Amino acid sequence: MRRAIPFPLLTLALLAMWILLTGFSPGHMLFGAAIAAMVSRTMLSLRPERPTLRLGRAAVRLALIVFIDIIRSNIAVAKIILLRPPERTSGFIELSTALRSPDALAMLSIIITATPGSLWVQHDAHRHVILIHVLDLIDEQQWARLIQERYEKLLIEIFE
Repeated sequence: MRRAIPFPLLTLALLAMWILLTGFSPGHMLFGAAIAAMVSRTMLSLRPERPTLRLGRAAVRLALIVFIDIIRSNIAVAKIILLRPPERTSGFIELSTALRSPDALAMLSIIITATPGSLWVQHDAHRHVILIHVLDLIDEQQWARLIQERYEKLLIEIFE
């Protein structure tokens, strides 16, 4: 079975996404399963490395922090949009990062982009700098400290 479907979780996720997008019917199930299996097989050519994860307290803490930050950011962005404060200034931050693991960097990009009001724009692998756009930029140093202390430390503990 592992040879036919080398990445079963990916296959199931793709099939579930297909059904959610197209609707549930036997034809869609069959077609979606075939596409999911083919895409799963193409992942073999990419030869993805298995990430080294240390799941534990750090992972649970990170998940809770991200969940709370997303809720807080949704409220803050809603206030900005609804109240339209004139002093709002958006801008870009160049943030030096200690993360070297591609998996940790990918997770940080997901966290930053999933949090309303911020967006991961670019990663310079040579300088180890990420570029982030912030909707309500008041203090660049505060944002840098926030990301490094809240996310980066935990990601290093989990992935590196």
